[in-house]
Amino acid sequence: MDDIIFLFILIFVAGLLYSSVGHAGASGYLAAMALFGLAPEVMKPAALMLNILVASIAAVQFHRAGYFSWNIFWPFAVSSIPFAFIGGTLSIPGSFYRQAVGIILLFAAYRLFQSRQSAVIDPVKPLSIPCAVFSGAGIGLLSGAVGVGGGIFLSPLLLFMGWTKTKQTAGVSAAFILVNSMAGIAGHLASVKSLPDAIYPLAFAAILGGIIGSRLGSQGFANSTLYSLLAVVLVIAGVKFMLV
Repeated sequence: MDDIIFLFILIFVAGLLYSSVGHAGASGYLAAMALFGLAPEVMKPAALMLNILVASIAAVQFHRAGYFSWNIFWPFAVSSIPFAFIGGTLSIPGSFYRQAVGIILLFAAYRLFQSRQSAVIDPVKPLSIPCAVFSGAGIGLLSGAVGVGGGIFLSPLLLFMGWTKTKQTAGVSAAFILVNSMAGIAGHLASVKSLPDAIYPLAFAAILGGIIGSRLGSQGFANSTLYSLLAVVLVIAGVKFMLV
């Protein structure tokens, strides 16, 4: 019972923190489940389903606040959706899956540390549609295969290329994560035809965190201390995943 309560709290915290910056928390959910030794066949669909719930909430909140751009969103989404579906159908061997997820958790930790100073002050540059379509395909395939929504890859790309500012990045990322996660879980269901029962008890924690976090994030909330703490958890889980 103590383990269940602690896992519930970690899922809630991940949903709150990630949704505050337009993400849905898949890497955080994977980290939490890794710490408790859940099997890869449970982790991937669970992370995608929780992503769908939280990304739906975050997308609505940031759209209402005026931070969504269709012109930025669609070139990435048009290629990511089919490739996320393909990725979702893939059944990755357990040892390789653990290494892949471990690397992604460490990358997510790096992004959380970096997000404390990610405000963009330079003028926004025009989006390169061919580059966006190509990038979306790669992000979609990787996201569907390992069970994340792709926000941890899309957000730094948007900011690094100067195509969006911070808040608009969050709004676009939330919608991108939503469609990617839906495509990924559809591919998973097409392959295995079922979802693990472990998903349902965690859904409430993720939804509650997503509601609070996205509301605060769309109104200007940021907490670098909590980001740093979660990043430490991701590092521990990532290393554990790669070594065990």
